[in-house]
Amino acid sequence: MKLYYSPGACSLAPHIVLCELDLDFDLVRVDLASKRTASGEDFRQINPLGYVPVLELNDGTRLVEGPAILQYLADLAPQADLAPRPGDFQRYLLQQWLNFISSELHKNFSPLFWAELAEEAKQLFRRRLNERLSFISERLAKHDHLLGANYSVADAYLFVVLSWRNYVGLDFSPWPPLLAYAERIAQRPAVQQAMQEEGLR
Repeated sequence: MKLYYSPGACSLAPHIVLCELDLDFDLVRVDLASKRTASGEDFRQINPLGYVPVLELNDGTRLVEGPAILQYLADLAPQADLAPRPGDFQRYLLQQWLNFISSELHKNFSPLFWAELAEEAKQLFRRRLNERLSFISERLAKHDHLLGANYSVADAYLFVVLSWRNYVGLDFSPWPPLLAYAERIAQRPAVQQAMQEEGLR
């Protein structure tokens, strides 16, 4: 398998999961500004939308969109218990959290990276994030992980999105449970391995 990634982007989540599962894979770095891979290949020929992650299977089939990739990887190794089995109600709760992270956190964080966006507009996204971060902080004040006791692919995704606070200057001091959670997830060997491989440590 190949994972097309950009350091620290949302592609870090499937990278973490690949490390958790100890699967064989190759990393292909993508420059999101030029839309070129490290070897000079036009990344838009891989994903016409020009963003990561993309998981390329051994037969050449490609899967895009982080939540889909995360579930696919988890289902490759069900014994690792990184996702509830299909058909289990807990699986729908996992999908609920993946959708929440994608639509309510990820998509509100992204504009804070845009240099051309006016500060007034960024304040709107910060206010939205504050509400959603408060919601998820309440959850993590009572549970070690999003699904309760068990670590899942949703935690890998949430960890990555929360790490973006360091790049956009978002103060997390109002949410001690989120800081404690991020520190706890950061100690996982697979997280440390993936971050090191992306040059983030």
